[in-house]
Amino acid sequence: MKAKFLLGGVLLTAFSLPALGQKEVSFKNEVYPIFQDYCISCHSPGGKGYNKSGFDLRTYQSLMKGTKFGPVIQPGSSLTSTLNVLVSGHASPAVSMPYGIKGGLPKDKFNLLNKWVDQGAKDN
Repeated sequence: MKAKFLLGGVLLTAFSLPALGQKEVSFKNEVYPIFQDYCISCHSPGGKGYNKSGFDLRTYQSLMKGTKFGPVIQPGSSLTSTLNVLVSGHASPAVSMPYGIKGGLPKDKFNLLNKWVDQGAKDN
């Protein structure tokens, strides 16, 4: 997503984060391992989270499909993505994720997940 700014009568286009030299987060190498370590045991067929919501985290496609209630990722916006809200602990304590992890998802992993969504939640 590119933002446009008007500065001194000149229209400037802001570049995406990777274009400015920030490293693009890899779904395959950085995000998916978080799901493997903290989420898939519950969010795959037979798991408690899957049975309640239909949310399957085994593939990028099933992640982007979301739950039986709708999508959980809003590419480009970690603030409005249901997944990020649940993992952040800003939802009801009854549905905070990852389930059973005292203190929630480690901050570095939470920040990485947010950055990936903010960068467009790409299958990379």
